[in-house]
Amino acid sequence: MGLIDRILRAIRANFNNLVSNAEDTEKILEQTVMEMQENLVQLRQAVAVAIANQKRTERQGNQAQSTAEEWYRRAQLAMQQDNERLAREALTKRKGYQETATAFSQQLEEQNQVVTKLKKDMRALELKISEMKTKKDMYIARARSAETSAKLEEMLNGVSGTSSLSAFERMEDKVLQLESQTEAISVSGTDNLKQKFASLEAGSDIDAELANMKAQLKGVENSEPKQLPNSDNNYR
Repeated sequence: MGLIDRILRAIRANFNNLVSNAEDTEKILEQTVMEMQENLVQLRQAVAVAIANQKRTERQGNQAQSTAEEWYRRAQLAMQQDNERLAREALTKRKGYQETATAFSQQLEEQNQVVTKLKKDMRALELKISEMKTKKDMYIARARSAETSAKLEEMLNGVSGTSSLSAFERMEDKVLQLESQTEAISVSGTDNLKQKFASLEAGSDIDAELANMKAQLKGVENSEPKQLPNSDNNYR
């Protein structure tokens, strides 16, 4: 498994911890970004080392090729002087350096692939860190909001069974009872007052009726004819 895979797996593990430990969200996010930065530093160092090895291999390959060409010129010089034995030795040396140059060339090709992959992983991690930094504040704000909501929900659930709520309910019942009593007293007082006025009105009606009856009686008395004196008695 490559270095970038291990880094991403560590990032996923940190986010799993973030989900299961909401109270440490900010700390985990900060720690995750810091670990990613440290991994990026290590990756950059690995890229630098790989590039240095690549350049050294390239330099050694070029040197081996240059030496092989030099032994070939020596072989040509020996042949020009009819020294076949010396020319053979020079060509043997040339072949050895050619093989070394070929080995360095193959090694350089492998190192080029390694450097290319490390650079690609490094760019991917840089983008991931940039994205993480951009979204970190948003994640922290969302986690704080979720944590606050959870605490509020927990508080409300806890209050539902506490004595404080029972006391509040008792107080509410008492207020309702006092309001009912006040309303009853108000209604009772109003009824008593109405009764008094009704009594007064009834008394006035009776007085008026009595006065009317008196007036009627007096009118009857006045309307009766007076008896004249008996004339017979007057002549006696």
